[in-house]
Amino acid sequence: MLRVGLTGGIAAGKSTASECFRRLGAVVIDYDVLARAAVAPGSPVLQEIARRFGPTILTDDGELDRAGLATRIFADARARAEVDNLIHPQVYELAAEVEKEAVARDRDAIVIHDIPLLVEKGLAERFATVVVVEANAETRLDRLAKTRGLTHAAAEARIAAGATDAERQAVATYLLNGNGTPEMLCDQVRSCWIRLTKHHYPR
Repeated sequence: MLRVGLTGGIAAGKSTASECFRRLGAVVIDYDVLARAAVAPGSPVLQEIARRFGPTILTDDGELDRAGLATRIFADARARAEVDNLIHPQVYELAAEVEKEAVARDRDAIVIHDIPLLVEKGLAERFATVVVVEANAETRLDRLAKTRGLTHAAAEARIAAGATDAERQAVATYLLNGNGTPEMLCDQVRSCWIRLTKHHYPR
C-alpha cells in the first residue's frame, strides 16, 4: 500500500484532483464525506454540537445546518477548535477503517487521503507522499463567489482561516497548479500518478 495525503486551500481545485485520482484507480478517502457521516442525525457528535450551539444549529429534519455552523465558527477560532475536536477523532477512525478494507482487497493499493486540513492539523508526516493543489488568491476568491455565493469579505476570511501557501508547499512532495481548467489539472494528476506508480511499484 502507498498512503498519499492530498490537500489544498479552499477552492484551489483539490476536489477535482481527488476525482481525477479516483478515475485512475486510486482508493480515495474523502475526509469531507467522513465528516458528514460523523455528524449524521442522531450521532453523538451531532448531539454534542447541538448542546453547545443550541437547537437552531439543526435543520427541521434534524440534520446539521452546515452553512450556519460554518458562519459561526469561521468568526470564532475557539468555537472552530471545539467543533474540530469533536468531529476529527471520529473522522480519523472512519478513515482507518476504510483504508483497512481497501488494503484487504488489494495490498498494493494507492490510497489517497483527501484532507482539507492536512497541514493545519499537522498530518503530513503520516504519509509517504503529500500532493498539494494550489491556486492564486484571485482564482480562489472568484470560485468562492461563483460556486458558494460568498461575499468578497467572507471568501477572504475562509482563505485566511487556512494554512498559507508557503506552509503547504513546505510539506509537498508534488505541487499541482489548480489555476486552469479541470482538464488541465487532470493532466497534471495523470503525470503525478505515473510518477507515483513507477517510483513505488517499479516493474
